[in-house]
Amino acid sequence: MIPVQGLTGARVAILGLGRSGLSAARALAAGGAVPVCWDDNPAARDTAQAEGFECLDLVKAGAFDDIARLVVSPGIPHLYPAPNPVIVAAQDAGVAVDNDIGLFFQSFATQDWDSFDQTPKVIAITGSNGKSTTSALIHHILKHAGRPTQLAGNIGRGVLDIEPAIDGEVVVLELSSYQTDLARNLTPDIAVFTNLSPDHLDRHAGMGGYFAAKRRLFAEGGPDRAIIGVDEAEGRFLAGQLSEGAADDRVIRVSVDRKLVGLGWNVFARKGFLAEFRNGKQVASIDLRKVEGLPGAHNHQNACSAYAACRTLGFAPKVIEAAFHSFGGLPHRSQTVGELRGIRFVNDSKATNVDSAVKAVAAFQNIRWICGGLEKEGGLGDLTKPLPTVRKAYVIGREAAQFAMKLGVEAEVCGTMEVAVARAVAEAEAGDVVLLAPAAASFDQYDSFERRGDDFVTQVQKFL
Repeated sequence: MIPVQGLTGARVAILGLGRSGLSAARALAAGGAVPVCWDDNPAARDTAQAEGFECLDLVKAGAFDDIARLVVSPGIPHLYPAPNPVIVAAQDAGVAVDNDIGLFFQSFATQDWDSFDQTPKVIAITGSNGKSTTSALIHHILKHAGRPTQLAGNIGRGVLDIEPAIDGEVVVLELSSYQTDLARNLTPDIAVFTNLSPDHLDRHAGMGGYFAAKRRLFAEGGPDRAIIGVDEAEGRFLAGQLSEGAADDRVIRVSVDRKLVGLGWNVFARKGFLAEFRNGKQVASIDLRKVEGLPGAHNHQNACSAYAACRTLGFAPKVIEAAFHSFGGLPHRSQTVGELRGIRFVNDSKATNVDSAVKAVAAFQNIRWICGGLEKEGGLGDLTKPLPTVRKAYVIGREAAQFAMKLGVEAEVCGTMEVAVARAVAEAEAGDVVLLAPAAASFDQYDSFERRGDDFVTQVQKFL
């Protein structure tokens, strides 16, 4: 646990008592603060009270009279589409609003570091797609190289649940826009921006607000190194804002769309090969085509970002390349479930938006595509056009018929995962890939993308 510093003796309100809320309460108490908790769910309040925490309805008049700070869980809106009434009450009372990420950066460094030979570092990763894979890959490379490391944030453990850093340790944090948007302290040593595509637009009132939330990771104090995917206009803009000039190697540009050979520090992948250029000269190259845990251009982008992050720590290209080959990938992200009669089954349930689904589909050939679910704001975009790698789509979800009508490929309305997998297996031939890449949220049928992916695996295993 990371005890929260700087709030000893203060009463700190906590809104939302899920994983991050309870973790924050424990860390605040460990640092000498007095947590005051609230959640609209009575069961959540009972859990907090069972641990000895005070619960107080924070909407009541005077609730913030003696409160030093309000800590908000990431799922609770603080601005759009409408701020939670508790947050409005805190703001009206002049109380600072924060989250567990802000508390982490406020509390991570300790006096113990004075005796360390090598100062601990934080690598923080944000973006629309690839955050989890990039974070896990960096963590894997660090472990492979024998460097002490912990993985936390939107993946792994809660940020305040990790252990205090030891000499030379690197903490890898995956951070969503919900987390970066509200944190009062954001000071990673290395920050990574993978890419940007439409997502969570209702929460951020459009792409501008969404990008602004991501940009805060690079604005609040600024990292020593910034690794920026520049295949979208927003990434190019951000890299330009952070750079002092063409040769400024504090910014590492990443691409899978084009060759980057400027005077700065560039890492890109083309036709399956990762290349590193510095000062206009190539210094390293890695063949990614045989790295089984990182299939497709979208995973090559993740590999470039992870490679760049680890190069800033001084690791040799050969060390990173060896770690790539032992990386098994993450569940629900281009995860090979098994094979049957030459048919490959791939679970990419994390492809919850159009951009990630397009990239998943582009990674394979001869696809029997299982898609559908709760369509996100902005529509289906490029999925309404012909997709040359897709032989047929099998559509699930409560609105499967409407979803199927919008697709640019032949589609069959299946409704449920069980029916979709059975139909895909019945029609698939050797060399085909049965791919779950929903391009939609899961909440019309499942409570998470993980549950949806688990159901896909369950249905596939009936045939294996």
